[in-house]
Amino acid sequence: MSWFLISLHIGVMALALVHALVYKRDHRAALGWVGVIVLFPIAGPLLYFIFGINRIRSVARHFSGHYLPFLHFGYERADRHYVVNASDIESSLPAIMRVGKRVTHEPVSSGNCIELLYNGEAFFPRIVRAIDNAKQSVLLSSYLFSGRGIGKDVIQAMARAVNRGVTVRVIIDGTGALYSGKTALSGLRKAGVEVAEFMPLSLIPPSFGINLRNHRKIAIIDGDTAFFGGINIDSRHMVDDPNNRHKTKDVHFLATGPVVQSLQKVFQRDWWMVTRQELQGLPSPREEDGSGSVCCRVIDDGPDENLDALAMTLLGVFAAAQESITIMTPYFVPNRELLSALQSASLRGVKVQVVIPQRSNLRFVDWATRNMLWELILWDVEVYAQPPPFAHTKLLTIDGNYVMAGSANMDSRSLRLNFELGVEMHDKTLAELVSDHIQQTIAVSRRFTLSELDGRPIHYRLRDAFFWLFSSYL
Repeated sequence: MSWFLISLHIGVMALALVHALVYKRDHRAALGWVGVIVLFPIAGPLLYFIFGINRIRSVARHFSGHYLPFLHFGYERADRHYVVNASDIESSLPAIMRVGKRVTHEPVSSGNCIELLYNGEAFFPRIVRAIDNAKQSVLLSSYLFSGRGIGKDVIQAMARAVNRGVTVRVIIDGTGALYSGKTALSGLRKAGVEVAEFMPLSLIPPSFGINLRNHRKIAIIDGDTAFFGGINIDSRHMVDDPNNRHKTKDVHFLATGPVVQSLQKVFQRDWWMVTRQELQGLPSPREEDGSGSVCCRVIDDGPDENLDALAMTLLGVFAAAQESITIMTPYFVPNRELLSALQSASLRGVKVQVVIPQRSNLRFVDWATRNMLWELILWDVEVYAQPPPFAHTKLLTIDGNYVMAGSANMDSRSLRLNFELGVEMHDKTLAELVSDHIQQTIAVSRRFTLSELDGRPIHYRLRDAFFWLFSSYL
């Protein structure tokens, strides 16, 4: 028996080592997994099998016609079956608009109307009203969905829509559902809503996608109105409620125009991935008067053939920036490439500002962030800590006419592991509104200094450095 176990371990270890060496694109990740596989008999290869292999990519490629067999020794990269031609270059457009086209292969759509909704007080009444006015379909995807408080109001609106004959479908992330004890799942099903849980955690059969989550927050009503941004269906976003012990500020967006159909396609794809059902008979876009001034492009990002879509877009638009880059994000643990891009922009004379919470809901992320901030501040990047309540807002503005918003944080988990959504918006008026919001926050925030970071006691520096080691998974 002992020889059998030794032989089994050697065989499985060899297979896992070959896969990690050939498949992993990051040498640090590959080295880490090699150490785990070699040092922990049986358990090491098993951990790699559970956490190290991206299976969702195979699922997504099956949907798109590019299927990878199990344990395929390919590459950890996106699919780009795409040939650049002269029309794709669009040399007449500003460089910042060409980046997203090259990454997504999609042009910007013009004639969109975009409205900012600050916090739950603005967002929830609008989405409940939209659901109450729905005539054909309601599609909603959320990482968190509480069945209590404001979440119950949304469920009741959906129940009323179902009773009117409206088709209502909801996707809730399997891990996010645990935050509220899955209270929304039972309430939605009782209301007649079609609910799909994205990769729920389970022991039997075992769940192998613990690290790969659907973090998107989108809603599409009748194919002509959409909501997107960072607000979950949860009462924590009601910041004016004196009884709210977990106040979470955020910004959501209400959209009409061609961009709604792009968001609907993202939901259709996610629905298929979870249920294997292709949605049929969804509403077609209504005729628009083209009065909207915002040009939009949806960036669908995830650990599948769209891997790196957001990361590559960010690198490209940072390089295209000429005057300013302003970032507001709740979690800021950028990888080496993004750090270098921001440093490079500052060296070119671009004013770079980053706004993070003074204290987030994940303290270990804050500590990891403190360990690397000096690398930006040393090169004149301005980093600010905004006071409570916790701001979950994810915004990017560049040069006074470019905005990106959506569900992604500025960290490896969002840009490498999660299914995320970003929406590029090109419009000077909208950019001014978003920029004003960020600058008002900066006015009441505290700026980090190099001396402050250097002056941390040694035990704080050790703590921060320890959690920084795990920044690829935070």
